[in-house]
Amino acid sequence: MTLKGVKPIGIQKWEYKYLWLYGLVEPNSGESFFYEFSHLDTVCFEKFLEIFSENHPNDLHIIQVDNAGCHQSLNLTIPENIVLIFQPSYCPEVNPIERVWLAIKQKLKWIVFRDLPDLREFVDKILLNINHNFVASLIGWPFIIEALRKVGILENFHQPVSMGETSL
Repeated sequence: MTLKGVKPIGIQKWEYKYLWLYGLVEPNSGESFFYEFSHLDTVCFEKFLEIFSENHPNDLHIIQVDNAGCHQSLNLTIPENIVLIFQPSYCPEVNPIERVWLAIKQKLKWIVFRDLPDLREFVDKILLNINHNFVASLIGWPFIIEALRKVGILENFHQPVSMGETSL
């Protein structure tokens, strides 16, 4: 305790360990693709796109991303079967995957993990239990589905159109 207006002096510096979960979701079908990385940067984002592209080589993927620096780097190499579309700045509410991150974080709240491997194991269990119907119910907003149909994306490409990362 300190006097009013006196900042307490602490001797403990909290150290946080975390992982970054990258993900893609498709609003109509609820299909999803997740991959874990140690941090968020252009190198990891590029590797994520490469892994995703290799897993779905015969399709064209139109992916909505935010304006994070790692999504816009001049050094970023984007696979030929991926097109990035940038959402407006400071508008996470227009990115459907944000609702998936919220659902995952709801399952993690108030849990203290002993170490990073325990967190990783718990997140893996959450991801194993995420099914297409659950994802579609979170992100398949009628205005998004209608907009994608109007521009012809859903008829031609049933591929993930929303991208995001979250720190866990």
